[in-house]
Amino acid sequence: MPDAMQKSQLQQIVEGLLHEARRQGADSAEAGAQIQQGLAVNVRMGEVDTIEHASDQGLGLTVYRGQRKGTASTSDFSVQAIKETVAAACRIARYTSEDSAAGLADAALMATEIPDLELNHPWAIDAEQALRVAQDCEAAALAHDARITNSEGAGVNTRNSLFVYGNTHGFIEGYPTTRHSISCAVLAKQNDDMQRDAWYTTDRSPADLQDARAVGIEAGRRSLERLGSRKLSTMTCPVLFKADAAVGLLRHLISAIRGSALYHRASFLLDKLGHQIFPDWVMIDEDPLRLRGLRSAPFDGEGVATRPRYLVTEGVLRGYVLESYSARKLGMQTTGNAGGVRNLRIQDTGQSFDELVRQMHRGLVVTKLMGQGSNLVTGDYSRGAAGFWVEHGEVQYPVEEVTVAGNLQDMFSGLLAVGTDNQIPGSVQTGSWLIERMMVAGVD
Repeated sequence: MPDAMQKSQLQQIVEGLLHEARRQGADSAEAGAQIQQGLAVNVRMGEVDTIEHASDQGLGLTVYRGQRKGTASTSDFSVQAIKETVAAACRIARYTSEDSAAGLADAALMATEIPDLELNHPWAIDAEQALRVAQDCEAAALAHDARITNSEGAGVNTRNSLFVYGNTHGFIEGYPTTRHSISCAVLAKQNDDMQRDAWYTTDRSPADLQDARAVGIEAGRRSLERLGSRKLSTMTCPVLFKADAAVGLLRHLISAIRGSALYHRASFLLDKLGHQIFPDWVMIDEDPLRLRGLRSAPFDGEGVATRPRYLVTEGVLRGYVLESYSARKLGMQTTGNAGGVRNLRIQDTGQSFDELVRQMHRGLVVTKLMGQGSNLVTGDYSRGAAGFWVEHGEVQYPVEEVTVAGNLQDMFSGLLAVGTDNQIPGSVQTGSWLIERMMVAGVD
């Protein structure tokens, strides 16, 4: 696994890469180096399916000649390969067009402190032990109910990484990270009806993973609850996106306020900074400095110091998601988001999922979304869905083969509540979203 000696070695490699870039005529340059080791095992019906040991490394370099840019990469860390990589990047930079927005992030924005965010928690597990964990997970799913008749498998994945970034401002830093997961997917059958579903857990520390048997049982429960699915007639009604489906709505928000979409004028939220886009109780923030966060980082992909901030307060859009290039294109300053948003969260309104179902009274609970029917230019939204029909504040039966449609801007402004059921895997924290009204297309 990566250690302090390897970090020092990677820093020396990046420093040498930058020095060579200067020697070959680059005015400025930035480089990243990463080494990674991992283990992934999968079982199916109790038998070993795959065992994979991974060991990867890579270097990426960007050079600037004036405002001409060239990039190159290699997985070879030898001195000769580094020289050739630099030469390739410099050669590309000679022939590209000048771009007034190109260049390193401003030197004044570089991170000066690198806090320990507790991102490195290696899992002392070998292939044999990992297989037993996966088998326990799958066995728990299969034993949960006699109607669970088949499995697509269970898996365990563990990864250790070390990343170092540097640029010719004199910034060069890095840190190790780990990420682990357990997953399971099974099929339930009743008469001629067959349904599949899955569940997983992922975290920086193996100690914080959900118990493997609990993962299997949850996968089984989700498959069972979809048996007997019916179809709906087309109607307009409230829609409750369960938490793991609501994650996608937050990601659509981020895509719409990302710099590249904005300077291309390809976003339904263009020029909405400082405008109301949600009800006035909505608060959305990102916290890249969260301890053990799956997307935590002390600096972004350009060496810019990260910081917690609110993207939405009182329903008003307060900030975009920018790295240096898109910020310059927009006449703004980077928000430290080279590499994306880190640890997104929306504040809940205090209701449990069951309370949201009662509040909805009659409508559709969406648990699964299919397809890619979202147009970020117009905000038009249309996705295949499955879930549950609710009458009198209680779930009545599962449904499938429906389409939920609307406009993201209307969906955001029509958000009635966010639940407290935010214990879902991943880096986005959200509970279930109750949307006032959407079109639900079924069979007529």
